[in-house]
Amino acid sequence: MRYLLGLIVVPLAVSTMFAAEEPEKRIRESAGVLGEIMAAKDKSIPEDLLEKARCVGVVPDLKRVGFVVGAKYGKGVVVCRARTGEGWSAPSTIGIEGGSIGFQIGAGETDLVFMVMNDRGIEKLMKDKFTVGADASAMAGPVGRSANAETDALMHAEILAYSRSRGVFAGVSLEGATLRPDHDANRVIYGRAVTQAEILRGEVKPPEAAQPLYAELNRYAPTKNSALNH
Repeated sequence: MRYLLGLIVVPLAVSTMFAAEEPEKRIRESAGVLGEIMAAKDKSIPEDLLEKARCVGVVPDLKRVGFVVGAKYGKGVVVCRARTGEGWSAPSTIGIEGGSIGFQIGAGETDLVFMVMNDRGIEKLMKDKFTVGADASAMAGPVGRSANAETDALMHAEILAYSRSRGVFAGVSLEGATLRPDHDANRVIYGRAVTQAEILRGEVKPPEAAQPLYAELNRYAPTKNSALNH
């Protein structure tokens, strides 16, 4: 009987361990994607836009769902600047699904990066679910060292989005894509039920796994007090 209980308990313990590791792995992968994209310089996100971004989200390896026409699905993380400018918030894990996310999807592994540029965009991000286009305006972000001409569209867009697939990096549309917090993963990371709003407002202590992500963000878009994220 004791042997049978052991056979049951060990797989459950292993399953729990891997469940806990997966969200933190997602944070580390997001840091790697952002670092690789920004290191490309002339083919990267303009640093002046990244410096102005209120929130930054990364979804590594966005997938096409083969049995549903046009469906896409991925998981990633998002962080926001504190209103006081004192460092980045803890990361909230998110899921993104559906939408017309560009021709690159389905051509192999596709990484998605998006930036929330103003308070209107943050308000939408704090919700339990929102759809890009219907609830928040978005546009394909410009690529290069600098954004140069700040057009009216660029200035008023709530979200700027990019994707990278097979080495090709470009601004993309997120029209129709739905973003929602991954409550289960956040519960695993923070040890309790916590809302996305609490996390992104800086009310939750960040995990150690977030340090590589902060390092990349502070390299290209330092906050007024980046030391708080070390």
